[in-house]
Parts: sequence; structure tokens; C-alpha cells
Amino acid sequence: MSADLEEQEDELLALHSIFSPEEFVRAGEEPNCAGEIRVSVELPADFSVALREGDGLRQYGISFLPPLLLTFDLPEDYPSSSPPSFTLTCSWLTPTQLSALGAHLADLYRATGGSVVLFSWVQFLREEALSFLDIHSLLELPSSDDTLNSDSSQDLMSDDQNPPVSEPDLSPSLPVPSSPSVPLGQSGQTAEEQAASLSAQNQLSCQEKDETLSRLPPAPAQTLLSQLLVHNEAQKQKVFAGMVFDCGVCFAARLGSDCVELRECGHVYCQSCMSRFCKVQIAEGNVRGVTCPQADCTAAPTPAQVKSLVGEELFSRYDRLLLQSTLDCMPDVVYCPQRSCGSAVILETDSRTALCSVCGHAFCVSCRKTYHGAEDCHVKKREKKEKQEAYVDVPETEAGMTALWEDYASGSATRRSLLESRYGRRMLRSTVSDALSEGWVASNSKYCPHCSSSIQKNGGCNMMTCTRCGQRFCWACLTRLSVSASRHFQNSPCVGYDVGT
Repeated sequence: MSADLEEQEDELLALHSIFSPEEFVRAGEEPNCAGEIRVSVELPADFSVALREGDGLRQYGISFLPPLLLTFDLPEDYPSSSPPSFTLTCSWLTPTQLSALGAHLADLYRATGGSVVLFSWVQFLREEALSFLDIHSLLELPSSDDTLNSDSSQDLMSDDQNPPVSEPDLSPSLPVPSSPSVPLGQSGQTAEEQAASLSAQNQLSCQEKDETLSRLPPAPAQTLLSQLLVHNEAQKQKVFAGMVFDCGVCFAARLGSDCVELRECGHVYCQSCMSRFCKVQIAEGNVRGVTCPQADCTAAPTPAQVKSLVGEELFSRYDRLLLQSTLDCMPDVVYCPQRSCGSAVILETDSRTALCSVCGHAFCVSCRKTYHGAEDCHVKKREKKEKQEAYVDVPETEAGMTALWEDYASGSATRRSLLESRYGRRMLRSTVSDALSEGWVASNSKYCPHCSSSIQKNGGCNMMTCTRCGQRFCWACLTRLSVSASRHFQNSPCVGYDVGT
């Protein structure tokens, strides 16, 4: 074996030991000295990619870019006399930039004076490629109007006298994103056919043009931007999965693959603790409480994270309750009063009528009864009161109504019939029971200062959180509390914990 072949074999063995199988692939079996190296470029901490839209730039911060693909073939007299023939491929660099990098790689070989150079090339591409191309903290992608190849690549050689070497047929171990272009016409069309096609398109109506444009694929630059963001998120998740974190609940050290990171706040918890926390909140109907367990942190997990933590069945309940809670907070939404329906109905502006789109029931917005035309709701109430005047008035005190209800509920059929003839059946079954229920609620609950929902306190401290709107307030004085709720109890007569309440 010649000295060149020995050096080639030693270089390839060194590359194989340095780089992972995803980064270095050797083509074929020995003595074939060809392969490919995927070089991940090192990015500064504040690096971002941008896409120009009109006069502005749409920027996204990223930490990883898809790797450059360096495909090489070593001639027999490398490294003593000839340089490697190589191809540089990258989706986010232009052909001009790739040509500049290739020319510099050729200069690096000439500077070695006949030594192996592949590792030096990789180091340059990884550490100095961006600064060499004058790319520092911002990579501006070509706009949709510029020419953008589907996968920018350049066949490059250090010696211009040698013919170009075709790229080897390799099976990539890591896909490189591409940016497909948008053709104007069908493949194989002549210039006249494309012109005729464009002329026919110009004769479409405005509506047909809008429909045609809506079916077009994204522009090449937009597709490339999407691919860069997807690759960045995948690499960040891969790095996260290999790191060790302390759970913010149980304080146990866990691998990132067994943890959940909340994107809004960056807090990390193990999947076991976060799963139990979310399941308890959803089971109790407190979907607004599915947030970060950290005190005073309002960040929430994404729906995809919640689904992976609680399973399909509980997630369906979470999704339904979250929608209902959101609708409850909307002032222009009411619910159909039909017991068999209860669907959400959006109110029309300056209208007293609502029509349920599910069951078709029309009702009055004010009294929630069947729509009664232009008559005021009080007219109906007065008519109802006049009908009830024929009956004996029910007791006005709570004790009297309680005694009457117990007499009616526990009495025989004859006794019930007698009470119904005296007070009215509807009066006994609705008015008395409703009054007792309302009296109990008034005696044992308070109203949220934000949404006026009835809230019962069954123990604990005086800092309450409304499960409907999420407002924090003091149970003693009903003052709305901010994030620093403890200051209220320090600077007011209210106590934070009262055993008697």
C-alpha cells in the first residue's frame, strides 16, 4: 500500500472515531475512499433568521441550523499531489456563498503543503464559515422574488484542470431540508404555452383568482423558513432530552426525556409530578388551574403537553371545560335555557332576542324565558303575580318556609293536595325550594369581586382564587389581589389564615 493510501485510511479512521454515525458516513467498503460529512455550524447566542416582507423583516431566534453536507472523494495521489474532489450542499446558503466557501477550502489544502485536510475543512465550516461569509447574528433568507434553488449545491475542486467528480450515491443518515420552488406551468411546457397559460389566468374573475391563489403552495422562502424552525425545535428537544434537571415539585434529578418544560416560563418538572397535578385539576373541574405549579407563575402547558400528560379521556374533559370557561367569560355569550340543549348562543348587538342554532329555541335575553315579543319582562312577571294572588301567601321568614317545605315534602298525598290547593303547586315546588336554596347560598358563600360567581370557603387561608375567572381576592374584605398577595395581609386588618372562616 502506498503512503498516500495509508494516510487516507488513517484519516478516515480518525474521522470515524471523532464523529458520530449521523455526522460521518463512508461510502462503500475499503479501499473506496469516499464519503460524506454533515457539519453543524456553531451559532452565537443571539442568532436569528429573517424573511423580508415588504419593507420589514420577520425575525425568529434560533439555536440550530441544518448541517452543511460535505461530500468528498479522495483520488489515489491525495494528499501528496491532488486535493479531494468535493461537493458542498446546503439549503440556507446561496450558490454564490457555497462557491466562496469551496474556494476557501481549496486554499486551505494548498496551505497544508500536501497534508490531510478533511478535519481542517470540518473545523473551518463549523467554527468560521458564518464569519467568513460576513454572517454574524442575522441570516436573511432570500425573498420570494429572488431565485432560490431547491437545494443549493456546488461541485467544487481545488484544481481547475481536473474534471468535476459526480456526487456519490449515499444513503443520508440525517435528512437535509429542501426548499421546493413553485413552477409557473406544467413540466415540459414551452415558453409559448406558459405565456398562454398566464394569459388565461389573467382572464379569471376576482373570486376565481382568490381560489387559485389559496391552492398554491407556500413560496420557497416561506417553506425554507418553516423547515429551519422545525429543525431548530427538533434539535432543541434532542438537547433537552439528554440534559439532567431537578424537578420543581419533588426536587429529584431527572433526564430531560422524563421531564416537561413549560415554554412560557421555562420551568421544568418531571412528567410524573406534572401529570398528577394536571389530572387533579381537571378532575375537580378547575381547568384554569392547569398552570405552572410554581407559586405566582401563570404560565400554562401547551394543549399537546396536557394531552400527553393526562391521556385522551381526561384531555377531552379538559378541552370541553376550557371551552365552557372561556365562553363563560365572554359578555356576548349566553346559554340556551332549554334543559335538553344548553348550547352556547352568541348575542346580536342591541337585540333582546337570542336564537339557539342547535335546537332553534328563541328566548328573551333578559329573563331567559320564551321570547315574548315587544312586551317588557315585567309585564309577564306581573301577570304571573296576579295569577298567584288567588293562593295564600307563603311565609316570609326562612324558618316559616323551611317548616312549610318539610311539611309538604314529608306529608301524605292528601296533605300535599291540600297544601297545593292552598299555596299553589308551582309555588311550593319552585318558589319555596328556590328561596331556601338561595338563602343557603347567601348564608354560606360570597361573590367573586370580578365575575360575581358564588364561592364557598371550606377551610384554608383567606386568599381565594375564583375557579371560573381565576381572580384572586381576599375572603375577608373581597379585595382583588395582585401577584404579591401577601402584602395585602401585611398592610391591612385582614389576616391570612382564620380558623373561624
